[in-house]
Amino acid sequence: MHFCIPVSQQRPDALGGRYVLYSVYLDGFLFCRVRYSQLHRWNEQLRRVFGNCLPPFPPKYYLAMTTSMADARRDQLEQYLQNVTVDPKMLRSDVFVDFLKLVQLDTFSITTKKSSLDVFLPDGRSIQVEILTSDTAERVLEMVSHEIGLCRELLGYFGLFLIQFCKEGKFSVVKKLADFELPYVSLRSSEEANCKVGLRKWYMDPSLDSMLMDCRAAVDLIYMQAIQDIEKGWTKPTPAQRQKLEALQKEDSQTQFLELSRDVQHYGYVQLDPCTCDYLEPGCGAIVSVGNDEISCCITLPDNQTQDVIFQMNRVKSWQITFLAFLLSSCLKKMISEKMVKLVAENPEMQIEVPEQAKSKKYHIQQSQKDCSSFLPRKSKIKVEKVDCVFGTIKEEDL
Repeated sequence: MHFCIPVSQQRPDALGGRYVLYSVYLDGFLFCRVRYSQLHRWNEQLRRVFGNCLPPFPPKYYLAMTTSMADARRDQLEQYLQNVTVDPKMLRSDVFVDFLKLVQLDTFSITTKKSSLDVFLPDGRSIQVEILTSDTAERVLEMVSHEIGLCRELLGYFGLFLIQFCKEGKFSVVKKLADFELPYVSLRSSEEANCKVGLRKWYMDPSLDSMLMDCRAAVDLIYMQAIQDIEKGWTKPTPAQRQKLEALQKEDSQTQFLELSRDVQHYGYVQLDPCTCDYLEPGCGAIVSVGNDEISCCITLPDNQTQDVIFQMNRVKSWQITFLAFLLSSCLKKMISEKMVKLVAENPEMQIEVPEQAKSKKYHIQQSQKDCSSFLPRKSKIKVEKVDCVFGTIKEEDL
């Protein structure tokens, strides 16, 4: 999880004193605002359940804090939130989820009540589900899967995403909603970005399609997404491949369509919004696509010539994220997770804990993999507009 506390504010309390309110962001969007005392009580509750395996919590100060002390506490709280989400058991615990549900609702002054939510499918249709405003993304995904007939054991291969719809039919996948996020609240926090909740597959290895072929609803979903990705230019078939795919689409031969699609360039990849990079030269434009154990970049040089550059995931040891790179970082983590599952299958003596596709199965790994999934600490702060959404406040060159 990519928690960040870029800003804090002093507020007056009922007794005439003042307290600090921390704005907590998750993957670039305002997630909640909390006081230190709330987080301190939460940490004590977690510690009663999980004991000393929790990361250290910033200590109390009994004297007035200086500016440097306040900044240090903010950084320490941010690091605590980053570290406390590493343990998948903790992520799924009631004490963890219930607190985060409460602070999300409180931040946006939303009460628990019945409502309806439109969840968009890759073909543009939407499924309307009756929810509570306090329902988590995990719960909403279960309800949507029931509506469309998706096998429950395949839920780990799909996820709910915030998708930003732009002019001329273009769209951007903004972020994957964490299991404990409240989709109703997330939409409220992203109103200025014209976002909707969408259902998409959530795996980066195209070969995993084979795991879904026995479920009609799952095949329908990945078939719809394959067509959408071709129409949006995310997947790049050759002219001959496109001709065959169009013929198969007319025949509604979904299985054959998907089999051929797996040979198409960038099939199953996630394409990020255009950005700038310092490779091959500073200030180059880039289209970044992520999937199948690689980062593929189409780089536009200053003379408007383009060059394709591929970075293999087995060469990546660590990376530093910014407010524009959360989705990229989530995709990299996902590819590492899938690679570890493959290692277990190939070598039964290895054991690893798998938090997503195989939630019911638990493994333990004998060798350290920390180097390949570690994240460098965030060094810079950002300015946040009143709307509390980072869209429009970050420049491309910050990536």
